[in-house]
Amino acid sequence: MTLSLGYSPCPNDTFIFDALIHGKIDTEGLQFEPFIADVEALNRRAFEGDIDMTKLSYHAFAHLLHQYKLLDAGSALGNNCGPLLVAREPLSPEAVDRARIAIPGRMTTANFLLGLFYPDALNKSEVLFSDIEDAVLSGRYDAGLIIHENRFTYEQKGLVKIADMGERWELATGKPIPLGGIVVNRRLPDVVQEKINRVLRRSVEYAFANTPDVMPYVRAHAQAMDEAVMLAHINLYVNKYSISLGENGRAAVLQLFERAHALGLIPAFEKDFFVA
Repeated sequence: MTLSLGYSPCPNDTFIFDALIHGKIDTEGLQFEPFIADVEALNRRAFEGDIDMTKLSYHAFAHLLHQYKLLDAGSALGNNCGPLLVAREPLSPEAVDRARIAIPGRMTTANFLLGLFYPDALNKSEVLFSDIEDAVLSGRYDAGLIIHENRFTYEQKGLVKIADMGERWELATGKPIPLGGIVVNRRLPDVVQEKINRVLRRSVEYAFANTPDVMPYVRAHAQAMDEAVMLAHINLYVNKYSISLGENGRAAVLQLFERAHALGLIPAFEKDFFVA
C-alpha cells in the first residue's frame, strides 16, 4: 500500500522521516510518496483533503478534526521552543497591538498562539518563515513572528525578543507547547492508521539510535543551514513527545484546543481525534 506523505524540509521533519522513507525500518508493507513543502503549504494541502498523512500545524488541525486523526508518534511538543515575536527595538503591548506583524502563515500554531496572547494585534501579513527576519530588518514590518531555526539567528542579526509564545503558554498552563503533529486521513481504515503509527514511532526511535546515519538526509534539505543550528533545531523539536505524546502531551493538545475554542478561534470539537 502506497501512501502520500507531506512534511517540511526542516531538520526535525527530515530527521524523523528518513528511516521511514528509505526503508531502514520495517514499514509493515507500507510505502510512502513524499510531498515536501513549507509548513503553511502543507496546511493548505491538508485543507484540500487529498493527502493520506501529513505534518500539520495544530492550528490547522483544529479546523480539520473531521477529516484527520492525530498520530501518537511524530509530534513537535516541548519546553522553551515556542515561536518568538521579535522587532528591531522593544515594543510595548500597546505598540504590538498597532504593529504591522509578519507571520509564517494564518494556520500556523505560531499565529494561533499570537491570537491567544495578543488578540488585538490584527494587522498581520503572511510571509515565508525564512524571510521574516529580513522583512522586519528592512522596515517592511514592525515585528515578526519567527519559528524553527530562526530562534537561533535573530539576535546576531540585530533583532530583539518582544515575547516568547511558548514561555507564555507554559507559565499559563504548566504544559509543553504543542506546535505541530503528524495526522492521518480518516478515510484510511483504523488498522492502517494504527500500522502507520507503529511505523512512524519506529522511524523516530531509529533516528535517535542512529543519528549519524540519518544526518545526510537532514543536511540534503538544509544545505544553507549551519551544522550547529541544524543540530540545535533537532534537539529542540524532537524529544520524548515525538516518540509518544503520552498522557501529558495529549492533555497539552486538548488544553490548547479548549482555550482556543473559548476565545472563538476554532469551532467546537469532539475529543476522538487520537490514533492508538
